[in-house]
Amino acid sequence: MAHKRGQGKLERKRNYNPFFLFAIVLLIVVVVLEYGGSLFGPRADAYSKVTLEKDIAEEKVSYVIIMPNAETPTGSIRVSFVEDRSDETFYTTDVTAIEEIVAANGITYEVKDVPAENILINGIVPIIVGLIVIVFVFSMYTNMQASTSVATKHESFGKSRAKLSKGDENKIRLADVAGLAEEKEQLFEIIEFLKDPDKFTRVGARIPKGVLLEGAPGTGKTLLAKAVAGEANVPFFSISGSDFVEMYVGVGASRVRDMFAEAKKNSPCIVFIDEIDAVARRRGTGMGGGHDEREQTLNQMLVEMDGFGVNEGIIVMAATNRVDVLDPAILRPGRFDRRITVTRPDINEREAILKVHSRNKPLSDDVDLKQVAQTTAGFTGADLENLMNESAINAAINDKSVINQSDINKAFVQVGIGTEKHSKIISEKEKKITAYHETGHAILFHVLPDVGPVHTISIIPTGLGAAGYTMPLPENDDMFITKSRMLQDIMVSLGGRIAEEIIFGDITTGASSDIRKATMAARNMVTKYGMSSSIGVINYDDNEEDVFLGYDISHSKKHSELMAGEIDKEVKLIIDTCYSKAKAIILKYEDILHSSAELLIAKEKIGREEFEALFEGHEIDTEIKIEI
Repeated sequence: MAHKRGQGKLERKRNYNPFFLFAIVLLIVVVVLEYGGSLFGPRADAYSKVTLEKDIAEEKVSYVIIMPNAETPTGSIRVSFVEDRSDETFYTTDVTAIEEIVAANGITYEVKDVPAENILINGIVPIIVGLIVIVFVFSMYTNMQASTSVATKHESFGKSRAKLSKGDENKIRLADVAGLAEEKEQLFEIIEFLKDPDKFTRVGARIPKGVLLEGAPGTGKTLLAKAVAGEANVPFFSISGSDFVEMYVGVGASRVRDMFAEAKKNSPCIVFIDEIDAVARRRGTGMGGGHDEREQTLNQMLVEMDGFGVNEGIIVMAATNRVDVLDPAILRPGRFDRRITVTRPDINEREAILKVHSRNKPLSDDVDLKQVAQTTAGFTGADLENLMNESAINAAINDKSVINQSDINKAFVQVGIGTEKHSKIISEKEKKITAYHETGHAILFHVLPDVGPVHTISIIPTGLGAAGYTMPLPENDDMFITKSRMLQDIMVSLGGRIAEEIIFGDITTGASSDIRKATMAARNMVTKYGMSSSIGVINYDDNEEDVFLGYDISHSKKHSELMAGEIDKEVKLIIDTCYSKAKAIILKYEDILHSSAELLIAKEKIGREEFEALFEGHEIDTEIKIEI
């Protein structure tokens, strides 16, 4: 410790700059020279009382101005002479004595009452102003030094920001990752290699240098990487892609070098780079050209991944949800040899994830996690964790000791649709329009064979601006969506607008999001999925965002203006056909449209059982076919 204190003193001495001491001394000298007269009065040897008496005796004095200080006998005397010479001024401690001398000798004089000079203000203020200027110059100089040191001190600034977790510190295991059975199986051999590399080298096997985890946000990519490190009981370096890139060119490359140098010291280990697309985007493309610092960082990463030897014990894992914008060089064999797609969980995996996130939460007997898994189609693991957390918060707010199904249902609405606003005042007319609108959706959900039954219908406004909502209960997770299913989805989207038209003979703006959704689905059928007989099995999809995601700015349409017109005609044909067929179905069940709307107006929210009870005595055609 003594050595460190001495070293600190030495550093402070090195940083000492004599320029500021010199500036302060110079300022004091200037102030003394400039204001010395007013501070200390005229010098005694320049002119004095004795000299005045001598000049009066020699008849050289013509006029005298006496300026006494207020409330003191002191003052200043200004003497004018008969000859053409400059006036003289001197300071005296007895103004009365000078006045008596001048009067006795018949010299014309004048007495001017002058307030006492504030020596503090006259002398100290200039010094304070000068010090402010010096402080300002000092701060500018210090900031300049700091900026220069930040840019030049690569010993600290260029160090890797990767966080290191030792093998025994990581408690996450594959058992903690619910679902993802295939993904775990693909990663199992990585774990085996880290545990026993000789098992692979004996037979000449080369373990992949890099594993790229791709998938939607929240699907568990980072959790998988931590679980692999935890199972293998090896050090785990984790860093985000954005941590490499700085405004100073060369810093990112330095951090990459330092990170891999540390990894080699701790091998076998795992280096995990989250959101790698922040640093490994396609080079030389995009708006405004390439970014030198980002490209240098990527080049260094490519070199480092080639640099360490085969089976050296370093596995680079990375995660991204935009694999399409990554540079091809980083995806080739020898760098990221293996790409694992982490998909959204299916219904069984969602149930398993819900059980994991319910381990430390007391659930009541009415909670059905299987039903929750059914209603949460499309949710990721992060979404499900958030759902259960919101459910626990709802239970705690209501002073419950356990989580009820109602708490989970409320949380589902909060997460997926928005918080219900029971306090919002809506007119009876708006409530009636919303009830018929939502019932229009619900009838089509119930009647059409491929879109699933209704779970909940509500006319309570939500935080996302919706006047109400209709929640389906899909029974299965479909890997592929058929043309018939897409057409039925379009019909369901148009059901609310159709119900408004039938009942009120007028339409509202409430169906704007439904129309946008239906139009997008119809356009995708024509341009992306080749589901139009007149247009053909050709992809006409234009992604206008590609230029902002790493592709070339010279982006042009893949089809002519004539074909664009044909596409618009086909999209309109699909929408019009679905509209007419959906309207025919709703008219067929118009009595249920009225009864369901009346029930909603009375209760504001109804469930599946209450809605399906309205269809008693009605035959449902399960073989509805929609062809275009």
